[in-house]
Amino acid sequence: MSAEMAEAIRQLVQEKGIDEDLVFRMIEDTLKAAYKRKFGANDNAVVTFNEQHTDVSIYSRKTIVDGVYNPVIEIELEEALELDPECEIGDELLIEVDPKEFDRISVQSAKQTAHQSIRDIQKDSLYSEYKDKVGEIIIGYYQRERNGNIYVDLGKVEGILPKKFQSPRETYRQNDRIKAYITEVKKTPSGLQIVLSRTDPDFVRRIMELEVPEIYDKTVEIHKIVREPGYRTKVAVFSNREDVDPVGACVGLKGVRIQAVIRELEGEKIDILKYDENPRTFIRNALSPAEVNDVVVVDETKRSALAIVAEQQFSLAIGKQGLNVRLANRLVDWSIDVKTDEQFAEMDLSADFRKAANDLFSDEPMDGEILAIADLPGISDELLGVLTGNGLTLVEQLLALDEGQIAALDGMTPEFVASLNSLMSDSVEVVEGPVAGVATETVATEEISTGPSANEATEEAEEYECPECGAPITIDMTTCPNCGIGLSFEFEDEE
Repeated sequence: MSAEMAEAIRQLVQEKGIDEDLVFRMIEDTLKAAYKRKFGANDNAVVTFNEQHTDVSIYSRKTIVDGVYNPVIEIELEEALELDPECEIGDELLIEVDPKEFDRISVQSAKQTAHQSIRDIQKDSLYSEYKDKVGEIIIGYYQRERNGNIYVDLGKVEGILPKKFQSPRETYRQNDRIKAYITEVKKTPSGLQIVLSRTDPDFVRRIMELEVPEIYDKTVEIHKIVREPGYRTKVAVFSNREDVDPVGACVGLKGVRIQAVIRELEGEKIDILKYDENPRTFIRNALSPAEVNDVVVVDETKRSALAIVAEQQFSLAIGKQGLNVRLANRLVDWSIDVKTDEQFAEMDLSADFRKAANDLFSDEPMDGEILAIADLPGISDELLGVLTGNGLTLVEQLLALDEGQIAALDGMTPEFVASLNSLMSDSVEVVEGPVAGVATETVATEEISTGPSANEATEEAEEYECPECGAPITIDMTTCPNCGIGLSFEFEDEE
């Protein structure tokens, strides 16, 4: 029996690939299953192996009692003394069970347990082996096809290549070699299932790692890959060394490296382009092979941009059925609208003009504009205190007053008036507004208006129309009494 058992264990280890410890555990479970079938319980069954693990024995653990109620787990003292003269009531004895005592039903139950144990052990072993291979490339052979799904022989197990993970340009025949990407490994009631893919972007990544040593050793890294399986793939790469061209390294001498990748993808087009942190440059590169003249960012918050190309490059930038620009959108994660030079020139820019006008009349200052009196360069603390004490904090309020009104302010002295006039002449420019009939005050440090002063214009008391609502206004008004729009005026000397 020892030789037979040792040979059986050797076959299980070598042919099934099962670990020895698992084999011994399986033998133990098998014998306990037969014992339970024979005696109705296995809680008191003990299985032991010899030191060489070449022989096995099964024992029944029984408690010594005076009056047996359950002969499976109890033994009379008289019988126990025959086995061991030194035993006493309450002690336990291990009584060996001859396997020949097991009937046919018990043996059949043990065989079923053994077969199930072997299947479970194989499933667990294969799962442990393949679960760490998720994300790797594996090679198998076409075995059969069912409902569009291809079953691939991987040696120890069978993989499945679902129809949705197959490239539309690829066809297979019996025993064809298939290289695929492992996307998932899971246990099912029927066995281990390994899901394969040839459309995953990471499949291209792994293929390029095999063909391009610089990618494998991280000298060149792949920023992102987007695919339309069977049609086109775009790969953005960058280099960690200034002396290594990432695109050139991926393409290889005379395109040898990239051609190997294209062959593996059955002729699918691949665009290798350089990643750039500048979104404009990245967008320009992403639209390759088209040449982009300029990139205009429409809305940086919404990540929207215009790519301007020549007329002859327009169809190339868009691609067949919009494929090229669609992949570029996914690659850079921006919404890209491709326009020709003529289309861009004809675009309605009124929205930009409206935005500029809103900025002009908004409360937010433009670059270089001074709104607060305290921001006037060179104003003294004493003069600022007088103006603030009279409720004047904005330059706009100061411009609405004539010289007489300024001189009448509480605490205002002739010296302060002269200093204020000097500051205003050096820092105030009155220019014509962007809308006809309206003058907009702009406080800056550029130049002085050559028009008449505000009090001189007030004396004329001429009437005008509000450019916003058409209501009558006079030159001394700073806001329209009807719609509330801010007003200011500029006059030019008549020659």
